[in-house]
Amino acid sequence: MNDSAGVRLWNGAMLPTPGVFQIDAAHTTAGFVARHLMVTQVRGRFEKVEGTIHVAEDPLESSANAVIETGTITTGAAERDAHLRSPDFLDVETFPKMSFLSREVHGGGSGPKWSVVNGQMVRRRRGGAGKFVCVGDLTIRGVTRPIELDVSIDGVKGDPWGGERLALSATGEIDREEYGMMWNVALEAGGWLVSQKVQLEIRAQAIRMT
Repeated sequence: MNDSAGVRLWNGAMLPTPGVFQIDAAHTTAGFVARHLMVTQVRGRFEKVEGTIHVAEDPLESSANAVIETGTITTGAAERDAHLRSPDFLDVETFPKMSFLSREVHGGGSGPKWSVVNGQMVRRRRGGAGKFVCVGDLTIRGVTRPIELDVSIDGVKGDPWGGERLALSATGEIDREEYGMMWNVALEAGGWLVSQKVQLEIRAQAIRMT
């Protein structure tokens, strides 16, 4: 195995040296969690994701982009998946892809304490060693909204084929109604069938290209 991965120490964390990494779809999970009947968690994922991560000399100048094929959504239930692909939700026939493009990165105690996200003032999570906040634009159903992702660098390792891989994880939250996914059913006891808020869970592996 190649153990000569390009790493450097930055603010107490081992980070990759500058370069471009391409997302390895076979070892990447773009998942989400929503509430059903107000109490049960339903988990799903998208099976086709591609993108790149540009690691800069100054890690806070790094950037990332990703494109996901909406039709590859799966939750383990065929009827539910068909509904999620319909115009009630993702409308995959009209909008076959969703995308993310980063705008700025904060971490290691940098950046302002407050920022505006989705029109509201929120306290920015400053992170610690190997932890960052990535601010970017998420586009779903042709609607672009800002989003903050909590990102953790999980490691940089050489692989058995002489390559180098970057592993990271990210979490965030969206309001699906802001993207035009308004469908729901009111419950007799109060509340809604499907939660308005959806949690995002990403586990990614990327291969160094440069």
